[in-house]
This record gives sequence, structure tokens and C-alpha cells, in this order.
Amino acid sequence: MSFGLADTGMKLREFDAIIFDSDGVLVDSEIIHITVERELLAKMGLEYDLTEYLTRFVGLSNPDFYAELRSDHASRVGGDLPSDFGDKLQEKIWERVQVELLPISGVPSLIEAFGGKVAVGSSAPFDRLTKKLKIAGLFDLLAPHIYSADHVENGKPAPDLFLHAAKQTSTAPAKCVVIEDSVNGVRAAKAAGMTAIGFTGGGHCDAGLEQRLMANGADTVVSSHAMLRSMI
Repeated sequence: MSFGLADTGMKLREFDAIIFDSDGVLVDSEIIHITVERELLAKMGLEYDLTEYLTRFVGLSNPDFYAELRSDHASRVGGDLPSDFGDKLQEKIWERVQVELLPISGVPSLIEAFGGKVAVGSSAPFDRLTKKLKIAGLFDLLAPHIYSADHVENGKPAPDLFLHAAKQTSTAPAKCVVIEDSVNGVRAAKAAGMTAIGFTGGGHCDAGLEQRLMANGADTVVSSHAMLRSMI
């Protein structure tokens, strides 16, 4: 079964602001991150089923992601992660991002049709977040309301980041709709008292993501920005 806005009768014009996640929603970078991460982790003895990896790790801030990996490494391999793991990982990811990164189709036309406030709430470090949006040609559409886990104390699935974005745009949480591709992001949106729309249009999305997003609180799930635009 495929879920969509038409199934709920939801209209985006009911909301004052759209808050977008970035990786896997605005830019098709999540597939790059996941591929590099899993390859590097497997070489260290940490192998993950794709579904488990998507559910546990996608949407986490880097500090929370590394904390989870340190715990897994200690219990499965023994000892701590190599001290240079984070630097090596980010270097390999960024090499590919600069060459391969593309925007996910339909973002500009959706923003234009919506006509209301828009913001970004991403777990990515702020400097990398802004660079990716610039590479994809989306930065000017979304500035100045671009926020990352660097702006709050607690990352997703805590509600802090989305509440921060709502405050900065002077929008009540109940009037915000969040577009998210991750279980952790959907949980964060619902904890913030916002409507959560799951997004499965990124290159990393597997066949079961739609159901996992719904099971974790998504109010509906769409597979493209064109679907969102059709329900303005």
C-alpha cells in the first residue's frame, strides 16, 4: 500500500511553515553517507543490515552517531573506535559529495507554490549543511532559516531542533509541517507537536521505509516533492 496526502485529506495550505530535513529530502546525499559509512565500518568489524542501519542511525547528529558506534564497537569488537575514524569518514564522504551531489527533484517549484515560510532542520554540521545546499543550488531558496544540530543541545529524535526552527520563524509548532526521511526525524517532529510527513524520494530509501515511518508516527508518507506540490 502506498500512503499519500490524498489519503488523509491534508492540505499544505493549512500550515504556516514547512520545515525540511536536508539529507535525503532536499539533497540526495544520504545514499552517499550510508554507502561510505557502511563500507568503512565493515572494514572495522561492524557490519549492519541495511534496515537496521537506516532505522538506528539516519537522522542522528554526528555526536550521537559516534556515541552509538563507540558502544557497538566496544561490545562487538572490543575497545574504542580508532581516534581518526571521524576524520577519515568525513573526508571520504566529502570527496564524493563534491562530485556526486544532486538536489532532489521538485524542491523549487514546491517552495514557490507553497508561498509560506520555509526552514531547514538538519542533523548535519552547519558548515557542511550550508555547503551542500549551495552545491545543489538550494541555499538561496531556504536562507536565512537554515538550522542544524549545532544550534541546539539535543539532536533528533529530541524535538529541540524543530522547536528552534519554529521559534526562529515565529511559527507555532502546531502550524508547522515537517518533511522527514528518517525514523529519528519523524519522532523529533511528533515530539515537537508538529505534523510529520515521511519522505521516500531519496536514493537511499528501501522498500520498507514507508512502513517504518508510518509506524513511528508519520501522519502520511509521500515519494516526491511533486506529490506535496499537488496538495498545496
